[in-house]
Amino acid sequence: MASLIYDSFLDEVQHAAIDLDLVTVKAMLVTSAYAPDKGVHTKRSDVTNEVTGTGYTAGGQASTVTVAKDVALHKITTTLAGMTWPTSTITARGAVYYVSRGGASSADELIAYDDFGSNIVTSGGTFTLEDTVLTNQN
Repeated sequence: MASLIYDSFLDEVQHAAIDLDLVTVKAMLVTSAYAPDKGVHTKRSDVTNEVTGTGYTAGGQASTVTVAKDVALHKITTTLAGMTWPTSTITARGAVYYVSRGGASSADELIAYDDFGSNIVTSGGTFTLEDTVLTNQN
């Protein structure tokens, strides 16, 4: 499965329902059993098979978001900052970024899925999630 931006996120941004400067964005890790559906999955409650293990807390971690506009190249680049889970014992295939509303998972809007291409495994080590970059270019 390739990395993707959920359709619902693009719709929410276009309708000004999500302002990345004003919300908390989190990343949660998922196993290879999660099958993302960019058109159907809209909320964190649609995400299945979140990883479990030592050093990982359900719901993931907060991510810093940076949005940069390049008027010369006519593009907007959104960077979702990576993070680490030190001394963790987990196996993850991807990360799901979402807007955390602080309540029910059915209120948290999905942003993007980052497919690692294969399982990443830590056994008492540091799991590192690199930055995820989303680009919209004309």
